[in-house]
Amino acid sequence: MKISIGSDHAGFAQKEQLKAYLQGKGHDVVDRGCYSDERVDYPDFAKPVALDVAQGRADRGVLVCGTGIGMAMAADKVPGVRAANVITPQFADLCREHNDANVITLSGRFVELQTNEEILDIFLSTAFGGGRHTGRVAKIMELD
Repeated sequence: MKISIGSDHAGFAQKEQLKAYLQGKGHDVVDRGCYSDERVDYPDFAKPVALDVAQGRADRGVLVCGTGIGMAMAADKVPGVRAANVITPQFADLCREHNDANVITLSGRFVELQTNEEILDIFLSTAFGGGRHTGRVAKIMELD
């Protein structure tokens, strides 16, 4: 799977570890920055990841900041993106199964690396459930 990944300074350390983790699992990972722990603005990195997904250059997007909240808000502004801020493995499953999320945002400060790895595994392996959720996702996309 081709994955676009990005972070701000607060998520940089985990982004680097998650990037290596994903590559170790055989994924093609495109790193959209940031490239150090120097202070930056998260929307500058959410945008290119979200555009990669929306324009079909990546199958999924992964964003990491302090909480994941700001990245989700920014990525969701890009038409075609359904970003979910996920802090538990169960939320990862549900955001894919019920909402067909295509971008996940993670907390680099409040969620341990091992949990974020588990979250990513579930996010990348869970299929959209369809059925009653299809119409709901269509209504979300009409808001674009």
